Amino acid sequence: MLVRAFLDIIFPPLCHGCRAHVPGKGEIPLCAGCWDRIAPIASPLCPVCGAPFITEHGNDHPCGPCLTERPPFAGARSAVEFHGMVQELVHRFKYGGKMYLARTLGLLAARALSGFARDTAPECIIPVPLHTRRLRERGFNQSQLLGRILAERWSLPLSVNNLRRARWTEPQVGLSVSDRERNVRGAFTVAHPERIREKRVLLVDDVYTTGSTVAECARTLARAGAKEVSVVTVARAVP
Repeated sequence: MLVRAFLDIIFPPLCHGCRAHVPGKGEIPLCAGCWDRIAPIASPLCPVCGAPFITEHGNDHPCGPCLTERPPFAGARSAVEFHGMVQELVHRFKYGGKMYLARTLGLLAARALSGFARDTAPECIIPVPLHTRRLRERGFNQSQLLGRILAERWSLPLSVNNLRRARWTEPQVGLSVSDRERNVRGAFTVAHPERIREKRVLLVDDVYTTGSTVAECARTLARAGAKEVSVVTVARAVP
């Protein structure tokens, strides 16, 4: 503790959002102003896909799409809305190579979603994989880095290189819902089904937009024998 205090004097902690000095920095290095720019996702929401009902008040209830066609996962939750400060942090992390932001975003998700993780009782964490070409371009898998933080916090094993992206898919940004679903259909495989057979799996990604990618991953894991698949993401795109 004394060493940490001394280092904070020599190298004052800075906010990962605006780079302002953060006095008495907590575990997540964000200043009060940047915290105010983050919108947490809370009830009322869909207990299946986690979509918030931003114009409603009252109890959680399934949304229309989940009533029409239930997703292939047991439930999904996101910590915060994907805009403003969070969108800036994710883009700097994912596209700007700021890998240190994995801890900030991972801890943000761990703090908000610990109850969901406890209730779903997963036996392992699996990150959404990147294609090897994308991995070479980016240099890291952002979902794997986030999954590592969650695995540490929730004392769960992290399973990497089992769920794999078997073929190249175009970026999902800008595609319609139907095009997103077609783009990822059949894109994933499980290398070692015996490692997840009859297990409850927690799938991790950075952002939930339409849910097409995590749905296809969950479908693939279920076909390989997973008992149940739940999904957590740091952020969710909210209209």
